[in-house]
Amino acid sequence: MNRTTYRFNDKFDKAIARPVARAYRRTPQFMQTGVHNFFTNLDYTIVIINDLLQGQLKPFAGDTARLVINSTVGIGGLLDPASRMGLDRNERDLGQTFGKWGLKTGPYLVLPLLGPSDVRDAFGRLGDNLSTPRAYIRNPYWNYGLYLLETIDSRARLLDASRILDSAYDPYAFMRNAYLQNRDFKVHGAQSNNEEEQEQKLLEEAGEDQNGTQNPSKTESSPQAPQPQAPPSQPPPPHP
Repeated sequence: MNRTTYRFNDKFDKAIARPVARAYRRTPQFMQTGVHNFFTNLDYTIVIINDLLQGQLKPFAGDTARLVINSTVGIGGLLDPASRMGLDRNERDLGQTFGKWGLKTGPYLVLPLLGPSDVRDAFGRLGDNLSTPRAYIRNPYWNYGLYLLETIDSRARLLDASRILDSAYDPYAFMRNAYLQNRDFKVHGAQSNNEEEQEQKLLEEAGEDQNGTQNPSKTESSPQAPQPQAPPSQPPPPHP
């Protein structure tokens, strides 16, 4: 099912989304930067709410100040004066929060037109959609227009990555692994418990390093095995 949906998304991307994104990339750079800043600021309430849900009080204060500054001094988010003031931009969402709470990812999913996801992040997207002001815009033309412009801007920023994906032996598997590793890092950070780290841990426990050579620290601490002793030699026969 995932591969079938991926093929549909890929055909749609190559036929419609990618050409539109290329045309969008021809617009002046300051316009693209302003559009990206505007949508980042518009949806920044998602980050602030998940700061609280994850117990990140200091980032919550900084992200709240960032939203206020960019919404006022930054002319509705078109500019980003908060970054020049030292307020870094954070990325948090409800799917990440679920992971911090200990919820498993569930099966990997490819959503029609939306791309890679998993069960946990799919439910997280539903919650995040209710955490942004655009969810309460009653005018459908404004709502869908904003969504379409944001989608074009996001796709334009991924045009360079499309070359890597197209050159992969199995683009579906490449995208799946890249998505899962990225989401795993956002939840666990440097303590990500991926397969490579598990393999390395097993090798260390077995007294070997990553290259398959014996670990000297393990060898020195391990007790010496008893050495087999040679049988006693037979006494020489008596002389006549």
